[in-house]
Amino acid sequence: MYFAALLARTEDGWEASDTELDDVETLSDLADLAREASPEEDTVLVLIEQEDAWFGVVRVDGEDDPRIYVSDAAAAARSAYGELLLTDELLGREPGSDGPDLDALDLDGTEDGESDDEDEDDEDGPSADAVGHGPVGDSEILDDLGVSEKELRALDAEDALGSIAEALGASEVLETVR
Repeated sequence: MYFAALLARTEDGWEASDTELDDVETLSDLADLAREASPEEDTVLVLIEQEDAWFGVVRVDGEDDPRIYVSDAAAAARSAYGELLLTDELLGREPGSDGPDLDALDLDGTEDGESDDEDEDDEDGPSADAVGHGPVGDSEILDDLGVSEKELRALDAEDALGSIAEALGASEVLETVR
């Protein structure tokens, strides 16, 4: 189960809104969604968590490129929303390097019934090999908002979003959309 919310900083403090990510296909789509939440080009945070497995923070400041932090890259890689955040740049890879080699694929129709190979592919697919456990991204993403790099890295996925919101003074508004 996922939870995703937008926190937009305004003159009056933080405003929270629940958000659906079903129509978001790329990081650019997510950044556009965040920008729509703040017409004044203020800071917007997209907070995403998956059942105590991992959490992510995307920060959008006006038209600047989004900044991203993901608490556990390997856990996020097994998630549709996590894969959205795990860009090649964030993982330090060459663009397109994690895709399958289409020339090496067996496309003669014999893949039906080869469950042993399919199971191995599920466990050892490109995402699992290419992404290590642990945090990735900009760990100083919230420094100027009161959450230091050390504090961010120490957060447990179970209560991370609540802790971040509390440090920002936005825990009440976040709870209203939870």
